[in-house]
Amino acid sequence: MKIHHGYDSLNIISPVVTIGIFDGVHRGHVALLQKLKSGAVECNGESVVITFNPHPRLVLDSRPGNLSFLSTINEKVTLLSKAGMDHLLIMEFTAGFSRMKASDFVKNVLVGKIGTRHLIVGHDHHFGHQGEGNFDNVKISAGEMGFIVEQVDGLESDGAVISSSRIRDALLKGRLDEANRWLGYSYSLKGTVVEGKKIGRKIGFPTANIDPYDKYKLVPADGVYAVEVQTGGSLLPGMLSIGINPTVNEDPAVRTIEVHIINFEGDIYGRELEIIFRHRLRDEIKFDNTDQLARQMMIDRDKALRILE
Repeated sequence: MKIHHGYDSLNIISPVVTIGIFDGVHRGHVALLQKLKSGAVECNGESVVITFNPHPRLVLDSRPGNLSFLSTINEKVTLLSKAGMDHLLIMEFTAGFSRMKASDFVKNVLVGKIGTRHLIVGHDHHFGHQGEGNFDNVKISAGEMGFIVEQVDGLESDGAVISSSRIRDALLKGRLDEANRWLGYSYSLKGTVVEGKKIGRKIGFPTANIDPYDKYKLVPADGVYAVEVQTGGSLLPGMLSIGINPTVNEDPAVRTIEVHIINFEGDIYGRELEIIFRHRLRDEIKFDNTDQLARQMMIDRDKALRILE
């Protein structure tokens, strides 16, 4: 997949194009991308995905600190490449760009710069100033400018259309199995190991505290999870706790992400880890003492190993 930053000096054969945020590149997105890919094959052209960085809501929302997303731009690039796209065009999203009329974007960018022959959009997609670039309006522009526009129905699962917002909500409410099913893969989080209080080591379960790379990357609901840990080319079983650690932490404002890598010894401070969420084991619990906590962690470890096997 060729990656373009901006649209100058493009040389794309019979571009079949889609445009969107593609947060998480979930199963619904993949269904649209496969339609894009087959459309490009039919016309001996090339598939083109247009997306934006930073996420438009980070530019337009008055309180961006409250936002979280399923994928970073690098993760999105990886997922789109796996989907077999020919070209990815990453456009910088600014406040000025947000004021561009949809008709001007179609005329000057989609047609003028990219040479779009066939545009495929999602069931609820819109773009341009105040979202005026909906399917009906783009269809008018397509007729005037001589390209095809097609709308793809949303992919349904469990009684509703799969969407990034639906997956984010599931993760934030602890419904990991549903989120992973709708994503089509296991949710993951990357970060660096930082020094913690080392309480886990004292009770026989040393943990690595994870500092996420991207502050806008969604952290799932508090609780204990069976995970796999990708580090140094190895994939290791683990159990991960998200929350305030109420048994040993007196400050409820401090939320941590701690992973115990099962049957692993070694110093990993400063190392990059990728946490792959496989199953949510339980809610966070406050125990009367650390002995009770250690006994529960033994149960969690055994259950995690059974699940991961």
